[in-house]
Amino acid sequence: MSTINKEEIEAIGDAHASSATETPLRADAFDKSDDEKIKNIQHHFAEIMKELGLDLTDDSLSGTPYRFAKMYVKELFYGLNPANRPRTSTFENKYGYQKMLVEQNINIDSSCEHHFLPIVGNAHVGYIPKDKVIGLSKINRLVDYYSHRPQVQERLCLQILKDLQKTLGTDDVIVVVNAKHLCVSSRGIKDKNSFTTTIEFGGKFADPIYRNEFLGIIAKGDN
Repeated sequence: MSTINKEEIEAIGDAHASSATETPLRADAFDKSDDEKIKNIQHHFAEIMKELGLDLTDDSLSGTPYRFAKMYVKELFYGLNPANRPRTSTFENKYGYQKMLVEQNINIDSSCEHHFLPIVGNAHVGYIPKDKVIGLSKINRLVDYYSHRPQVQERLCLQILKDLQKTLGTDDVIVVVNAKHLCVSSRGIKDKNSFTTTIEFGGKFADPIYRNEFLGIIAKGDN
């Protein structure tokens, strides 16, 4: 259990601090089955609703604790469990294709780990093949997997990058994420228009020539 107190939490505010690329998980994170987790979350969320003064005997509210718990375990945060990582089958680069390949406007549907409010936007991924290529839908599925966990946008960008670099056997990968954070737009400053952009890259994309080519491609795609 964290020893951080209320004053320290308020002082940190919305700072997107993250100590590691990996999502912080307890050693016993997957000792319980999904059904056990749903049962426990259902109980605790019912208690939260009661504390808010809501009447759980009302027909409209009575099923909410279960729906909430199932949503958290099976939908919003399915990406926490490594067993749910999509298969990212690769294929031999038989064409000898060595130019840039870009997958644009991949949906981001994530949650801020500081307030558990939505992060919505898109990701753009590019890579330069060496010996292997990957099915395009696999990139989308990988982005979706890492998005569906409590996240910090910087970490999300890095997790997608590092997984693809390992899967493809090349450092020549670049990832850009543009997203709106509801913890900014629906609380606190309540800024409805701002969005956040993060970019991570390796290999040839450290060269501005390659990086600018990629950024030019995604800029055209936004027009």
